[in-house]
Amino acid sequence: MDYAEFAPPPALAGLVKARWTLAGDGDPAVWCDQQATPDGCVELIRRTRGRSRWDGDQPACFAVWLIERPTGFAISGDARFEGLRLWPWAWPLVGAHPLAALRGRWLACDAPPFDRIEARLAAETALAATGTAILTAPSVAAMGDATGLAPRALQRWFARHVGLPPRAWLRLARFQKAFETLPGEASLAGHAADRGYADQAHMARTFRTLAGVPAGEARTRATGPFLR
Repeated sequence: MDYAEFAPPPALAGLVKARWTLAGDGDPAVWCDQQATPDGCVELIRRTRGRSRWDGDQPACFAVWLIERPTGFAISGDARFEGLRLWPWAWPLVGAHPLAALRGRWLACDAPPFDRIEARLAAETALAATGTAILTAPSVAAMGDATGLAPRALQRWFARHVGLPPRAWLRLARFQKAFETLPGEASLAGHAADRGYADQAHMARTFRTLAGVPAGEARTRATGPFLR
């Protein structure tokens, strides 16, 4: 399987994490097991070839909201996908379903072309600035300072725009930064420190919970937000 990610234009960085593609050149009759890890995002996914299943067969276009544990799925050997990975506060500008309806699951949708979605989001400069402030904050207190929101107001903002408390969402986001940058790292202890963990043991506990495998194993199996 060939996986690739493409960073958004700077103006969309606070709303869109990435576009991505996943393509296989295997046997259409063979199912390939995959595992997704939590990344704090909403996914719009369009399958252009093959089949996929997660708790049942999936349609050609579907949305997946943030997951809070490692989640297995399977794709046919010839499957091809394109995806748009959104920060959760961008979802209400794109989809009709409430965030709570998507938590930890997928729903069929009829999404417009990704170029059209990105053009719509480009006009949301205020929300993009808030998103950027949140994404660059290393702690919940720093989120409040960066956005100008008092603690209670920040809690309400997250309840409305994310569906998780700030601390719970930050745990997912910190983990994913550590996970996706882990391949090739020589020192797990150094990586833990660089990614905001108290120590290597702290990162190890988080990886066992959110990746389902030790960090050392993830170092050789991680591809984007997937374990393969």
